[in-house]
Amino acid sequence: MTEALEQIAIRKSPLEEMHIQAGASMQQCDGWSVPASYGDILFEYAAVREGSVGLIDLSPRGRIQVSGSEAIPFLNGLITNDMKTLEENHWMPAAFPNVQGRLIASIRVVRSKDGFLIDTEAATHERVLKTVEHFTLAGDFRVTDLTNETALVSLQGRQAAKMVQSVFGKAVPEMPRTGAAELKWRESEITLIRASHTAEDGFDLIVNSDQAEQLWKALVNAGARPLGFDALELLRIEAGLPRYTVDMDEATVVTEANLDDAVSYTKGCYLGQEIIARIKYRGHVAKKLTGIMFDQAVRLENDAKIRAADDKDIGRITSVTYSPQLGRTIALGYVKYDYLSSGTTVKVVWGAEEFVAEVTELPFVRGSWYTVSH
Repeated sequence: MTEALEQIAIRKSPLEEMHIQAGASMQQCDGWSVPASYGDILFEYAAVREGSVGLIDLSPRGRIQVSGSEAIPFLNGLITNDMKTLEENHWMPAAFPNVQGRLIASIRVVRSKDGFLIDTEAATHERVLKTVEHFTLAGDFRVTDLTNETALVSLQGRQAAKMVQSVFGKAVPEMPRTGAAELKWRESEITLIRASHTAEDGFDLIVNSDQAEQLWKALVNAGARPLGFDALELLRIEAGLPRYTVDMDEATVVTEANLDDAVSYTKGCYLGQEIIARIKYRGHVAKKLTGIMFDQAVRLENDAKIRAADDKDIGRITSVTYSPQLGRTIALGYVKYDYLSSGTTVKVVWGAEEFVAEVTELPFVRGSWYTVSH
């Protein structure tokens, strides 16, 4: 009975059947069934890094519409960035902190003519929804969860912009790195957001669930190569992007997680603002997420200890992978402030093994995203 209930609880993307037909091996992640791989992780990875375009189903991410005349003041009291400065057809990163300045969720906020779209990881969808819904009775502040009625797919790779132009034609405007637009496609409304999850150029596309398969097929027919979450995880770590429940959680101060771009220090009060501001003006956080690079391939897992040359414990590993681009093992980890300088030699201890590594700035790979103009 328990096993049957667990199966019922697993949520599925509108594209589930497409993945299975394409031969994907499915796995569970954050309560969703997701494609782990379509058979060859390195082949999928190469679509993004080597000049083609990768296609990812990110439908498990939460999508929450917020509108109303009081949306800006309510949101500004809850999140770290300044909604007053967000222009229509643009997006900005932000975070929901608690009263201690610790991280409830890392989000992206898109402003459209209809209000604001909050995009967040699947792991934090429900807590973000509950947080904003709490204020719907306090004024003109309306919240609609769009997650079940929409799908989110992402094109990632150097040729992503060309592919978007080829599929959508003249409807696509010139778009900066923080740009967004509403498009008409085959009588459907599509929200297009320029965004990277891999350090390469990219576009996220939000479409009604009943149009998701048509859109997926059109992108595949245009040359996009589907890739699963195993390849995406590899690309994510190379890009230096933290993932909730893996690299950050409710014990993490917002600015420890390398989310500095998500914080405004001039907008005024919000939940947790006093703690975050105090850390800023004190000078720095006690520890911060950074890159750890090895000079070869090594075997270790998350939670390996990071030690200084004198064997002092200075941090821990949170994500680790072998980078095909760099030909070595790389990791994300928290390191105490005094040891954060790029090039600092450290030791990583896993069981009886000890490996020499060095601290490095993020991202590990600076792909085509860094040539896209602001």
